[in-house]
Amino acid sequence: MKHISRIPKKAAVLATAALLLLVPHSCRRDLLDPVPINTLADATAFATPDRFLSNLNGIYAQLKSGQFYGGRFLVYNDIRGEEFLNETGNGVTGLQTWNHSVFESSNEVNNLWNAAYQTINSCNIYIDRADKNRSVVGNDALVDQYIAEARFVRALCYHSLARMYCPPFADVVANPSRDQYGLPLRLRPEIGPENNDLPRSKVTEVYNQILEDLNAAEPKLAATNGSPLLNVTRAHRNTAIALKARVYMGMQRYSDALNELNKIVPAAPPFKAPTGVAHELQSNIKNVFSSPYTTTESILSMPFTSNNLPGTQNGLGSYYNPGPRGIGDYSLNPKGIIGDSTAFPGNDARRQFVLIHTNNKPYLNKFPLGPEHLDYAPVLRYAEMLLHVAEAEARVNNAVTTRALEALNAVRTRSNAPAYAAGDFSTVDDFINAVLTERRIEFLGEGHRAFDIQRLLQPFPAKGPAPAVPPTVSEYIWPIPSGERATNKAIIPNP
Repeated sequence: MKHISRIPKKAAVLATAALLLLVPHSCRRDLLDPVPINTLADATAFATPDRFLSNLNGIYAQLKSGQFYGGRFLVYNDIRGEEFLNETGNGVTGLQTWNHSVFESSNEVNNLWNAAYQTINSCNIYIDRADKNRSVVGNDALVDQYIAEARFVRALCYHSLARMYCPPFADVVANPSRDQYGLPLRLRPEIGPENNDLPRSKVTEVYNQILEDLNAAEPKLAATNGSPLLNVTRAHRNTAIALKARVYMGMQRYSDALNELNKIVPAAPPFKAPTGVAHELQSNIKNVFSSPYTTTESILSMPFTSNNLPGTQNGLGSYYNPGPRGIGDYSLNPKGIIGDSTAFPGNDARRQFVLIHTNNKPYLNKFPLGPEHLDYAPVLRYAEMLLHVAEAEARVNNAVTTRALEALNAVRTRSNAPAYAAGDFSTVDDFINAVLTERRIEFLGEGHRAFDIQRLLQPFPAKGPAPAVPPTVSEYIWPIPSGERATNKAIIPNP
């Protein structure tokens, strides 16, 4: 594994401390502009209350790496689907991911794995050291909150890895022999090579750990972080609930998903979270993707400023906007969702994000702030929770319930698309397909498409010269990276 455990032990201690990016507590920049100031010895990394918060901010800074949630993770999960066409043939910007030809030594396969496990290791270090040094803070509830945030981030990282490198949960349920192809569950600090050779845990064990972290984090997290900025950029109670709902949807445990969703989505309109942060849809979708990016619709986003950018060829806008060259890496596929004028009519407000460039090709303009790419990267939105409610309600009740229809229409009519009536659907499956179509429209470019395809064991559709990829072939998931296999002799490759 190409992370801290490859470094000789003495150097690893220093490198591990450096991974926890320490920022001055007097600056409100926190997550916006994390600045490394010192490499501290392990004994002093938690010596003051300020360093507890600084180290926690460092974890979030790693999470928003350009190789991870700062851009590329979201991009990879969109371009694997059918909504985008590759325009440049640039291997650096996800060409192999787009055409499903990655192999174990591909940069994206190794870099994303490394970014995720480095963040996980920082979470493990934080959980361990913060608990051992909690007397420094003198406030157990605050330390518990900080540890809960680290456990939330760890759960998000493992869920993200499972989506890319493991068989989908539904596949494992149908084919138990595939349960062995999970992830190495690293749950303790790694400061040397002693634990390199760690076998893969079962897929079901990985998901159990994700849920254990989220269930433990939920009651310890703050109900609100006190400001719109911190409510969007750091985990609070509703953030954990929202991620649990997503995880359960991915596991096809729809009753469990609905139990979580009921905590933050009322039984009837107006849909507004009744506790904690008052999440609700914005009346104008444009507000979600405009400065200051801190509306109550955004449950979690990765922030950026001119002093803290996702890096070259990592930002969302660098992939989707044509920019000064007049050509972007990925145009929108005219045969994708933008070509469905019935589901996605011309007066739909989300059409404003479809830019027809001078080369007559359509591009996604949802993230326009280039070339610096200052747009926040969206991770969880309240619109996602409403569409999860619509789908889960229909699946659990085997009916188009009033609440399911109202939740779907809340998202749809917000953007001026015509409301659906119950009579528009001959079957429950027709309704669920309408919800899935709405997700393609609403979350275009936000990293949801591969999740929906794989959780339902659907084939990745063909696009351009790239053929369809059914769930029965090895290309359906990513291989275990060559870097991990070189240092972890206990890991088995994907079949």
